[in-house]
Amino acid sequence: MELIRGLHNLRPRHQGCVTTIGAFDGVHHGHQAVLRQLIEQGKALALPTVVVVFEPLPREYFAPKQAPARLMSFREKFKAFEQLGIDRVLRIPFTPGFREMGAKEFIHKVFVDGLAAKHIIVGDDLRFGRDRGGNFDLLKREGAMYGFDVVPTSTLAIHGERVSSTRIRKALEEANFDLAEELLGKPFSITGRVIVGQQLGRQLDAPTANLQLHRLRAPLSGVYAVEVKIDKQLQGGVANIGTRPTVDDSLTAILEVHLLDFNQDIYGKTIEVIFRKKIRNEQKFDSIEQLKQQIHQDIATGREYLQAS
Repeated sequence: MELIRGLHNLRPRHQGCVTTIGAFDGVHHGHQAVLRQLIEQGKALALPTVVVVFEPLPREYFAPKQAPARLMSFREKFKAFEQLGIDRVLRIPFTPGFREMGAKEFIHKVFVDGLAAKHIIVGDDLRFGRDRGGNFDLLKREGAMYGFDVVPTSTLAIHGERVSSTRIRKALEEANFDLAEELLGKPFSITGRVIVGQQLGRQLDAPTANLQLHRLRAPLSGVYAVEVKIDKQLQGGVANIGTRPTVDDSLTAILEVHLLDFNQDIYGKTIEVIFRKKIRNEQKFDSIEQLKQQIHQDIATGREYLQAS
């Protein structure tokens, strides 16, 4: 799969395609239905498929502290597109200049002059361009003028309710990992590269693998029993995701994983942390010694759950 970094990197060979645009956070069952529809249309027209995304997401640009927590980093999203069989991803930087672009200019720069799209699949609630002035009807009218079809996506429901990223975030907040998995089509996980941390875990007799989250906020907070995929092998563990209030009270969320019965050097490796059960909320302790005692209790609780499951 090809990643096109910005409109300025579009070339004549990129013209002529079927395309869709959106946040696709989580690439859940609803998104997957849209992408399968796109792939089927691409095969029918013998054209490549292109997914258009923004980085950062517009809501992150306008209000980073209030924006919903990401279910996926861009790297995780890109991998999900690749696994589904998408041909290309056009990643457009959301900049002040792009923010001021009118809806018709947006259509021309992206879909007409940029991609020369022949078929576009989008939600009928789509809003784009300056002051969200563009919508499905405008895109359809422009398509009639410039020779591309525009069709709406179908809504997918599970248990009588629409599948959405918002619904998945709510399930994660409630530690309902079974529902999150049902909506996502796979267990909720976070993938990242193991980095060198402050080595505090070693001082607490519970060494941890620290992961960069590559997102402004995490959709989870607390201590969890997890499974960790390392080199295609699953390893049990206990993870803390949060701001470590006892240690430094940072505003930036950190994911730390203590691997059970594991003593290998994995610095620099990319691992996947699969969340299975919530053990407790994050809390601030009066002393490091109290924190140490609680960590070892968490490890015992996590071990007991994983052995029983």
